[in-house]
Amino acid sequence: MMHDAMRGLIARVLRQVAAHGLPGDHHFLISFDTNHPGVKIADWLHERYPEDMTIVLQHWFDALEVGEQSFTVTLNFGDQPEPLVIPWGAMKTFVDPSVEFGFRFERRDDDGPDDPDGEDDEAPFADLDEAEPPRREAEVVSLDRFRK
Repeated sequence: MMHDAMRGLIARVLRQVAAHGLPGDHHFLISFDTNHPGVKIADWLHERYPEDMTIVLQHWFDALEVGEQSFTVTLNFGDQPEPLVIPWGAMKTFVDPSVEFGFRFERRDDDGPDDPDGEDDEAPFADLDEAEPPRREAEVVSLDRFRK
């Protein structure tokens, strides 16, 4: 649920950037899984970044469009504009260094081709009630040795 909420927040931020540009010193570093279903990048970029890629939205980007399932943006790679389609589920990190904010989307081991959006059909907190923290014996510490 937290990941969905954070993706929603990031989508809202990117919609504002698409409409009004980046405010002040804000810039975004976004890393994503280049093998995630729905990712669309040029073949030469996929060859160069076979597992993940980090993009920067700062000085030059174009055609930023934010959808329900993904966002698209055109970036400049060595004077060659390339469109990218990045599904929300492919995002690994989102960082805005100007305000020291960052979020990492953790992937579980069971995420994979059968679970493309990383969603778990089971209740995420189902076994928390069953697990009891281990009990330890209390330790008494004398504060006398710390007094002057």
